[in-house]
Amino acid sequence: MCKHQSPKVGLALGSGSARGGAHFGVIRALNEAGIRVDYVAGTSVGALVGAAYAAGTIDKLECFIQELEWRQMVTFLDVAFPSSGLIDGRKVSRFIDEFLGQQSFDDLSCPLSVVATDLNGGFEVVIQGGDLAKAVRASISIPGIFRPVKRDAAILVDGGLVNPVPVTAVRAMGADVVIAVDLSRELAPIEETGEASRTEDAEPEESEGISFVPEGLRNATRPLIEKLAALEASGLSRIKSLRQKESVPNIAEVLLMSLAVMENQVKEMQFRADPPDVLIRPRVGHVSFLEFHRAKELIDLGYEEARSTLARWLEEGGNRRPGGILP
Repeated sequence: MCKHQSPKVGLALGSGSARGGAHFGVIRALNEAGIRVDYVAGTSVGALVGAAYAAGTIDKLECFIQELEWRQMVTFLDVAFPSSGLIDGRKVSRFIDEFLGQQSFDDLSCPLSVVATDLNGGFEVVIQGGDLAKAVRASISIPGIFRPVKRDAAILVDGGLVNPVPVTAVRAMGADVVIAVDLSRELAPIEETGEASRTEDAEPEESEGISFVPEGLRNATRPLIEKLAALEASGLSRIKSLRQKESVPNIAEVLLMSLAVMENQVKEMQFRADPPDVLIRPRVGHVSFLEFHRAKELIDLGYEEARSTLARWLEEGGNRRPGGILP
């Protein structure tokens, strides 16, 4: 894995929360096609998968996420008193450290860049050294949900704010050919998917939010709602009243979907300025950013899309920016 070759190949893994399962399928397709990666850059969930790939622990992480259930998700939610984030993130940090084998950047089998955003000025921060787990934890810190990570004078949050698919980061590392994976081109629809439809006259449950969110996640995030209720009972009552009239997103959904809308705008501008040589866009638009239990499906979707895209690219000789590859 990650042996140097000419031309050098860089892999840019984009953000996408639960959709990050598709990254595992893409990497499987790359291995089957005999494409060796020299450099990896990742943003948000792409940083986690990229770090596991460079650390040689990706198979372990893939097996874990395929068996992930909502009860396990609850164990990662160390709810904090809402200040800079609803979730403290220490449990997530321990999880990341465990699956990366407590390795540092220097221990990795190939160079890795982890992209985060510094709130002090809104600058992109490309991390290539120091504590690996802390770097990944910074890159996945969704604003408002996870507490930011302090690194020297920087206050770091999700890298998707400034570089959702880090083509520029991996090209700056020395990649001649950049293969990029974009998971956020399509937003999940705000509609019922997988749950029984409700008649107009049916009385909604008190805790009901937007219908595409699985019941398990609603239960898992109940402590967050209770924290908010303690802070502003009257405001929460108003929200509940609104929910009796129409289905509306909860706070986590609003933040994730708003971030995705912004990331799409940033990403498209970056692609026009510096397009990847191969762009893989798995068809995951029907999967919510919070549906972590659909990992097996997402892995398959990533694999199929990567296999077909890479086959077209290789048929054309594997040249840079081949015609027909970029949608």
